[in-house]
Amino acid sequence: MRAAPTILHLDMDAFYASVEQASKPSLRGKAVIVGGLGPRGVVATASYEARRFGVHSAMPMGQARRLCPNGAYLIPRFTLYRQVSDIVMAMLRELSPLVEPLSLDEAFVDLEAGGVAFDSDSARATGERLRADIRAATGLSGSVGLAGSKMLAKVASEEAKPAGLLLIEPGTERELLAPMSVRTLPGVGPATGEHLRRAGITTVGELAEAGEDELVRMVGRAHGAGLYRMALGLDDRPVVAERDAKSVSVEDTFDVDLHDRVRIRGEVQRLADRCVRRLRGSGHSGRTIVLKVRRYDFSTLTRSETLRGPTDDPAVVREAAARLLEAVDTTGGVRLLGVGVTGLADYTQEDLFAQSSAAEAEAEAAEHEDDGAGGAAEPEATVGGAGPSEGPERSAEPQEAPERRWTAGSDVRHVLYGPGWVQGSGVGRVTVRFEQPGSEPGRVRTFRVDDPDLAPSDPLPLVGDLS
Repeated sequence: MRAAPTILHLDMDAFYASVEQASKPSLRGKAVIVGGLGPRGVVATASYEARRFGVHSAMPMGQARRLCPNGAYLIPRFTLYRQVSDIVMAMLRELSPLVEPLSLDEAFVDLEAGGVAFDSDSARATGERLRADIRAATGLSGSVGLAGSKMLAKVASEEAKPAGLLLIEPGTERELLAPMSVRTLPGVGPATGEHLRRAGITTVGELAEAGEDELVRMVGRAHGAGLYRMALGLDDRPVVAERDAKSVSVEDTFDVDLHDRVRIRGEVQRLADRCVRRLRGSGHSGRTIVLKVRRYDFSTLTRSETLRGPTDDPAVVREAAARLLEAVDTTGGVRLLGVGVTGLADYTQEDLFAQSSAAEAEAEAAEHEDDGAGGAAEPEATVGGAGPSEGPERSAEPQEAPERRWTAGSDVRHVLYGPGWVQGSGVGRVTVRFEQPGSEPGRVRTFRVDDPDLAPSDPLPLVGDLS
């Protein structure tokens, strides 16, 4: 514990939903829910307007639609979220060399290490300035917590939400924590919270009064001792500047269980290619390939294979994932598939003893395959397409152009009307609202899904040059 509140925790407010509201003026002040839009999708983030209806993250999307039927339901646009996150994280690194990101929208900062704060007044001034700078650079709000420890700084930022700042003066920790729910403390989830409730412990103050011995008896040595220290406001963990990635993975949940073995193999190959693209994007390679299969009955199986050296070769990863799939029984149906790579390294092993028999040209072509659909964690606006026809008779027949697919929330641009976003599509039509960050709410127009003047587009920046 520090004698001054120089550890800062920043948590952007309803980040994904706030980005969508900032980029889509017609949604400002409205209920916005971001997540998977299929029957098995889940909520990633809900705006504060949607939370008033009881919608929250990790909720099944079907339940969210029942609670908030008039909300705007949008796909995540992770490319834009990362761009905004990079701006915010760069601002944090200007304050201190010790910045510990926890996610795209959350991080700890050691202000003392950066020489920008040594007492309560300078820490508060730094936090207020940071919030103002973030608003100016992104148009978004963030909540700031300041305290003498990481745990308390995170508690403070949660209490400050939305768009606030809370500083916990050293020496006031126990008084502040005492009336709070035990669920406020890190590591106290629903199961532990219910276990404590049955023992008559619902607040942090009651947790501290129970004593370490009683908590150890109730929840075990490691967890009990940690809970007692947290209840007293004690936390000596330092801010760690770099957190090395331990794994890279992708997974898809399917709207309908997959039973066709050929289709399942194809999905695994597609996921392997997506995983490698993400692996290369992070500048890593890996030695262990992991396959995840969630079956029709919600049982989840993982299989792994460790290679002789690290690789970022898509053909090697595809073949390893295919071998792992052969050992899994998918007879009853599959609802989720995932492919990951662990044992990350910053180099590749060129000679993997011919672990891959695929031709180099095949691997190169796979890099340009479409990500496909199926409830992806990072869906994007795509143009649907069919594969080449097979056989001489079929190839001689005229082929009907595939219908383009437009997903709610995706970015588009029209030759005449400029940038906009998809509100919805169906029965051969797509509805687009033409507006952009900083503009007034735009007009809605409807087009044929195959309108040649309408095309997918990259997202526009929230602030600055929108051309």
